[in-house]
Amino acid sequence: MPTTSLHLGLSTLFIRKGLLDESKLSEAVALARKNKTALVTSLVLNHYLSARTIAELCYEEYGTPLLDLAEFDISSIPEEFLNRKLIEKHRCLPLFKRGNRLYIATSDPTNISALEEFQFSAGLHAEAILVEEDKLAKALEKVLEEDISALDLSGIDESALAGIEVTDTDKRQEDANEGADDAPIVIYINKILTDAIRRGASDLHFEPYEKRYRVRFRIDGILHEVAEPPVNLASRLSARLKVMSKLDIAERRVPQDGRIKMKLSRSKSIDFRVSTLPTLWGEKIVMRILDSSSAQLGIEKLGYEEDQKQAYLDMLARPQGMILVTGPTGSGKTVSLYTGLNILNTEERNISTAEDPVEINLEGVNQVHINVKAGLTFASALRSFLRQDPDVVMVGEIRDLETAEIAIKAAQTGHLVLSTLHTNSSSETLTRLLNMGVPGYNIASSVNLIIAQRLARRLCVNCREPEEIPEHELLRLGFTQSQISEGFTVYKPKGCEHCSGGYKGRVGIYEVMKMSDEIARVIMEGGNSLQIAKMAKQQGMRDLRDSGLLKVIQGVTSIAEVNRVTSF
Repeated sequence: MPTTSLHLGLSTLFIRKGLLDESKLSEAVALARKNKTALVTSLVLNHYLSARTIAELCYEEYGTPLLDLAEFDISSIPEEFLNRKLIEKHRCLPLFKRGNRLYIATSDPTNISALEEFQFSAGLHAEAILVEEDKLAKALEKVLEEDISALDLSGIDESALAGIEVTDTDKRQEDANEGADDAPIVIYINKILTDAIRRGASDLHFEPYEKRYRVRFRIDGILHEVAEPPVNLASRLSARLKVMSKLDIAERRVPQDGRIKMKLSRSKSIDFRVSTLPTLWGEKIVMRILDSSSAQLGIEKLGYEEDQKQAYLDMLARPQGMILVTGPTGSGKTVSLYTGLNILNTEERNISTAEDPVEINLEGVNQVHINVKAGLTFASALRSFLRQDPDVVMVGEIRDLETAEIAIKAAQTGHLVLSTLHTNSSSETLTRLLNMGVPGYNIASSVNLIIAQRLARRLCVNCREPEEIPEHELLRLGFTQSQISEGFTVYKPKGCEHCSGGYKGRVGIYEVMKMSDEIARVIMEGGNSLQIAKMAKQQGMRDLRDSGLLKVIQGVTSIAEVNRVTSF
C-alpha cells in the first residue's frame, strides 16, 4: 500500500477545515486500505473531495508550490530519474532537475518518506511540487504503461503474413496445429489485438467465408472491417487464437469458450473473452474485450441525469429490495451493475454474484461463474448465496420463474438484489415478470427500481457542427415547445482524425422508474406495460426517447444517433 495512504496530517487537516466529518473520513480510509491506494486517491476516486480542492487546501496549509501538471511536457522527464518501483510505491513523479535538486510531483505534500527515498535513489536533494491528484493519475499512467504504439500500430495490413507459405484449401485443417507457432501468425494476431485496444474496440470478429476472410472491430457499438488476411490462413489464425485461449485446437465441431489475459505493462492488463463457433467455412471467433477499468468509471461518467443518478444511489442505500437493469445485449447493463457493486463494496458488506460468464474481476466481491453442465445454475447459485449470510446479491440474469422466485424471496427477506432482464423498457420488465408467473403482489413488494438503458455514440467535440432543423420538425421528433423556446443548438457528426465518422466514445441513455404505490396498484390490477409506462410518466419519469433528446440538447449526441437507439 502506498505510504501516503493514511497520513494523519492530511486527515486532521480535512476535519479541521470542515471538509469531511469523521465518519466520511473513516469510509475513505477503509476504501483506501481495501483498494491499496493512497488516501488522496481514495478521496478523489470516491468523490468525497475534488482533486482541485485538496490541492488548493494543501497549498494554503503547507506553502508547497502548486503546478498544473496538464501543462507539463511528460516526455521531457529525464529517463535516469524514472525509478518505476518508487513511482508505483509512492504515486510520485520526478519532473526535472535544477542544480542539485530533484523536483517531485505529488498530491500529498506530507509524504516525507517518498521524498527521502527519491533523494537516496537519485543522490539529489528532493523537493515536493504539489499537483492535482486526477492530473497526476493521468501522468503516471502515461509514464508507467508501455507505449503500445511501439508495436507498429500504424494500421493492420497483411505484410506481417509475408513469411507464411500459403497452403491449399484442402490442407487447411491438417496445417492448423502448425499455425499455432508460426512467428508471422503470432505477430499478426498480436498486432490485431493491440490495435483493437488502441482504437477502443469492444469486440473483435474473425470470420471465415468461402472466398475471403475478414476481421472486424466493434467500435462505439458499430462494426468496422479492419483487415482481410488470405482465406487460406483461416485455420492457422483460429489455431493461434485457440492456443492463446487454452482451448482444444483439435476440436472444430462444437463451440468453445475461453479467455486470454494480455499484459500491456506492469500496471495494466486486458482480458479477452473468447467464443468459437463452427460455421460452414471454418470457425468464427468472437472476442469481447474486458477492461476492468470500465468498472471503476464512477456513476458520474455513465451519463445519468442528476435525478436519475440520485434515484439509483437512493435505492442502493436501501438494505433490501430489488434493482433491475434492462436492455439489449451491449447496452451497458454490466457496467451499470458493476458501478453499483463498487459503491456497495465496503468492508461491512458481504456481496456475492452469479454471472454467466464473470466478465470483470472485483476484489472484495465473491463472484461465481455459472456452469449449467455441472448443475450450477443461477437458481442453484442464488439458493446457496442465501445460506452464506449475504447482504448484497447480484444475479447476472433472471431467465426463468425459479430464479425470479428465489431472487424475489431474497429481496423480501432483508437482502439487496441486483439483476438484469432482456426487455426493451422498464415497464415491459414488470410485465415480463408477470408473464413468467411471478404474482403481482410479489413484484410490487420487492422491486424498488428498474433502469432501462441504451448506449449512444458521443459526438466528437473536435469536429461536430451545427445542424439547422425547422421548429415543426423538432416538434415532430419529440422536443417540447418549452425546450424549443429556451433555445439550443443541434449538432451533427462530421468526421476528423480524432474520431470515427464524427463520433468518439459512448454515453448511456436511461429510463429510471421507481416503484410507487400507484404503479404497484396498476400491477396488482393486472395492467399492461402501456398502462404502467403511462402512470410512470405522469409521475415524472423520462422514457428513453426523452432522455436521448435531452442528450441532443446538451450537445452530447446527434438526433440520428438517438433515432438509432430509441423507438421513434
